[in-house]
Amino acid sequence: MKSSLKILLALLVLLITSNLSSQILNPGDRVPVGAIVYSLPITNIHLVVEATHDSFVAGPYAKYAQKYLGVEALQESRESYKLSSVELIPYIEADPSVNIALYLGNQRNASANFLEMINQGLIMWSDSYAGKSQKMQYPNLNSNELYVKAMSGSNLTSEKSTLYRTVQSRTGSERVAVQQSQVVEKSVEKRAQEIASQIFHLRAKRLSIITGDTDATFSGDALRAAVEEINRLEDEYLSLFMGKSTTSVQKMSFDVVPKSNNEKQIYIAFRLSETSGLMPANNLSGRPVVLELIKEEQLGVVNMDVSITGKDKVIYRKPIVVNARVMDGQELLVQSRIPVYQMGELLSFPLGVATGRL
Repeated sequence: MKSSLKILLALLVLLITSNLSSQILNPGDRVPVGAIVYSLPITNIHLVVEATHDSFVAGPYAKYAQKYLGVEALQESRESYKLSSVELIPYIEADPSVNIALYLGNQRNASANFLEMINQGLIMWSDSYAGKSQKMQYPNLNSNELYVKAMSGSNLTSEKSTLYRTVQSRTGSERVAVQQSQVVEKSVEKRAQEIASQIFHLRAKRLSIITGDTDATFSGDALRAAVEEINRLEDEYLSLFMGKSTTSVQKMSFDVVPKSNNEKQIYIAFRLSETSGLMPANNLSGRPVVLELIKEEQLGVVNMDVSITGKDKVIYRKPIVVNARVMDGQELLVQSRIPVYQMGELLSFPLGVATGRL
């Protein structure tokens, strides 16, 4: 009696599991006993973007450059960003919206074929994720601290003024001039004038050293070192009038997951602002940089009636190949052929079939 009951229970379990060969799982559903869970692949397009940041900080004495140096200088600071590099990398991830329970049973071919399809990327484990290193780099904020060292020096001057006081004499009252000296802060123009004088002095000194019109004798490394130091000082002083330019690189990463129901297959990948740099697609303050996916002509399309639920078969996705183009207005930045799984066909494969490889 007990042996008959065990056989009946075993047959019942086989009957239940055979009906659960393949079924989609809804949120909250329990995984059937003895089944494994897999997902279908989707393509995530990863963009690694670099922008060159050019920054110009106007010199504090820019308005006096024409007066004391005889040259025009920009008086307003400015920022500019320009795309320098765009790299397009497709990644394969598990579709979080599709989880399928599959019963493999004890068939050797079923397990081997299932693992081979995972190896080929046609199906994926439900927790698979193509990990990516997310790095962002932002430029340093600019300020007039660039000029703090170059501007260091005497900031005080002595001003003399003449005062008069009344003095009693034999002939009566007389006004007598009295010289008074006081220490005050130099004006910006006064400091600019002094720096300009230093520049001309350095130029005259350099000419004297090069031509040998000096009491000291310079030759070889000493001559080169003296001239280089004078050049460095001159450049430092000139920057107070002409300003300073710096260049840095801003690097950011963006992801675009194509949607199969998007008819035009046009996506805003990221945005670029001339003054703020790289921005995400939802920041409307920058101009859009567009990702366009153009489907290639599909030859030999297979029409298969695929049901997500079936016996002894696995559902998989066959990707389509698209021409991915990143456009900045009418300018083509990068172009590449990539497979996109979520836009492809659903097909099925009988797991019990023995392949030649096996």
